[in-house]
Amino acid sequence: MQDPARRLIKLAGPADKLEAAFRTKLHYYNDGKNAFRARSGSLSAPADVVGSIEAVLGLDTRPIAKQKLTRVANPHVVTGHLPNQVGRFYNFPQTKGLGAGQCIALIELGGGYRDSDNRLAFETMRLPVPTVTAISVSGGGNSPGPDPNADGEVALDIQVAGGVAPGAKIAVYFAPNTIQGFVDAITRAVNDAQNRPSVISISWGSAESQWTGQGLAAMNSALKDAATRGVTVFAAAGDNLATDGVGDGHAHVDFPASSPYAVGCGGTLIDTANGKITGEAVWNNGGSGTGGGISDRFDAPGYQANVQFPPSVNPRQRPGRGVPDVAGDADPQSGYRIVVAGSGATIGGTSAVAPLWAGLIALINDECGRPLGFIQPYLYGAPQAFSQITKGDNKDNGIGYSAGPAWNACTGLGAPKGKDLLGVFKAANKNSNVPVS
Repeated sequence: MQDPARRLIKLAGPADKLEAAFRTKLHYYNDGKNAFRARSGSLSAPADVVGSIEAVLGLDTRPIAKQKLTRVANPHVVTGHLPNQVGRFYNFPQTKGLGAGQCIALIELGGGYRDSDNRLAFETMRLPVPTVTAISVSGGGNSPGPDPNADGEVALDIQVAGGVAPGAKIAVYFAPNTIQGFVDAITRAVNDAQNRPSVISISWGSAESQWTGQGLAAMNSALKDAATRGVTVFAAAGDNLATDGVGDGHAHVDFPASSPYAVGCGGTLIDTANGKITGEAVWNNGGSGTGGGISDRFDAPGYQANVQFPPSVNPRQRPGRGVPDVAGDADPQSGYRIVVAGSGATIGGTSAVAPLWAGLIALINDECGRPLGFIQPYLYGAPQAFSQITKGDNKDNGIGYSAGPAWNACTGLGAPKGKDLLGVFKAANKNSNVPVS
């Protein structure tokens, strides 16, 4: 099967024929949690086509991504805030259509949602239930039940995005948790002529070092396509501090948050009183906290040209892209009250920040009357539209970075001032300077 719009050719056949075609060997494994297929050795292709092949995906079916959510330690103590309350804390604009005419795409690599959960959640927020559509990609589907953490991720994404932009439609792209599934989900969303999402939220990912070179390239190309088509992409920066849970004594950043075509989303802890934020610091409770650092795979993009990066904590690492770009409430102690499997839960994690920002941009798209698309240059040109986070760090056993004025490797530019960001983009839109498709 060929799909020129997605630069995709799909092949199927017996394992021995595929082994012969690509001159590799396939092996089957079971690590006690997952049964999967993996290849050994490099791949080969005929000389007359090898230059046109970016990646060969699907031979390796190991799970590639983890959801970036963290549950509150004591679920019996009511903490946290409703998603729409968090939007008010950050002064999100209440646009005329509340995101009407926009579609927010959510990428999910497992789990599912229940309509009854969404009805109860939005009833609690006193908001209309948004239109939610499940889209199957490469055999994935809306399958709530077997994995409560994956279900929590899906519920969190829907209820946060819909809580701050209740007028927007939500399209949930379910795909298998493999590199091929992940890439297919992004390309399907970007090329979805029916739902036409203007914003994509990604709450899944893993350390750059855990991706194959081909997988990294294919995913980055899909994200570049999103930017070219005027789709804004937000990706969680990870919940395992600066090491991203790798455990090799070095710092790692999470991908796809480290892609220069995604807006990486870091996490904070907020203190509130009387409906306002009274203090905000880097999320780091010792066992978990926001990811962030310096990419080992991508150079710093042009929009970060004026950022004063801290030296990498890794020895002999070259300068690279800084992660994250932006931040928002993520500590489960100040997290998001949602409904999953019929019960209330308080959940945090940078996976909440991606749909929070996606909802904000859907509101701004609504007000501007067109999708903003590749917004990173405008974010970096508007430091006044952020609350800088200057307290805390994302160190894991001493490995990591500290917050500070201006951009930092814990919270990026900082937390949003929603109405100020609307003003930035309305001014740019008036001057026809916003890069759209």
